[in-house]
Amino acid sequence: MSKYRYFFHIAYKGSNYRGWQKQINATSVQESIEDVLSKFLKEKIHCMGCGRTDAGVHASQYYFHIDVSHQIDENLLFAINRMLPPDISVFDFQLVEPQNHAQHSASERTYNYFIHTSKNPYLSDISSLYSLDLNSEKMQLAAQHLIGEKDFRAFCKTPDRHNHTICKVSKAQIYKSADGGSLRFEITANRFLKGMIRIIVHQLLELGQGKMSVEEFEQQLSQQITPSPLNLAYPQGLYLSEIKYPFLEQKNLSNQCIMMDLKDWVLI
Repeated sequence: MSKYRYFFHIAYKGSNYRGWQKQINATSVQESIEDVLSKFLKEKIHCMGCGRTDAGVHASQYYFHIDVSHQIDENLLFAINRMLPPDISVFDFQLVEPQNHAQHSASERTYNYFIHTSKNPYLSDISSLYSLDLNSEKMQLAAQHLIGEKDFRAFCKTPDRHNHTICKVSKAQIYKSADGGSLRFEITANRFLKGMIRIIVHQLLELGQGKMSVEEFEQQLSQQITPSPLNLAYPQGLYLSEIKYPFLEQKNLSNQCIMMDLKDWVLI
């Protein structure tokens, strides 16, 4: 039987899910989509995602692929979206060559972490509240030490479960909102480790509060000194926001899914 491979370009708000990956006795994004597509396409569907996200973490851009026995009519996009929960959206889907893989073929991923510094009920599950006077300039200085091909073992929740802990970071930047009331941390790399971004953000917040120096942050990274205790920043501020594939025609619609256009943020 012929198989057709499709890449789906989606976004989801992760507040109501225990992450992307299907789990026993827990609601996941993957299972929610598989249930709908299986009913819609009238065959058992397995979604291979571009990566995992933790409980409460969002994706303003996410890709998965499926293999089906027949081609899918592009005009069915609206109908599929109507069947999905309101916190999951499909932007588009494309027929691709069977060797292309949502996880293994990705060349680069970008995450954004949003922080607001005064309580706002409309932001409580899409941004993390840290009501603190943060030294964003020092946070930015520390973030520059992340750039390059380095061993991130110190900033990994389960380093021994990875084949290696080396990642190549091409961007690590702190931004302020135009009104100065929010911060955004953006990081781009070829791969990420378990808990890596939320650990880094927690350490940057510690630094921003004056609890550690830029030099101490750099030593943790370069000398692989795992922070003790190993704390993670809140999950709701984290977004998987861009995944790049060398073969895929991509539409950057991710800004539609976050609280403000990224162009409105000011570089520190």
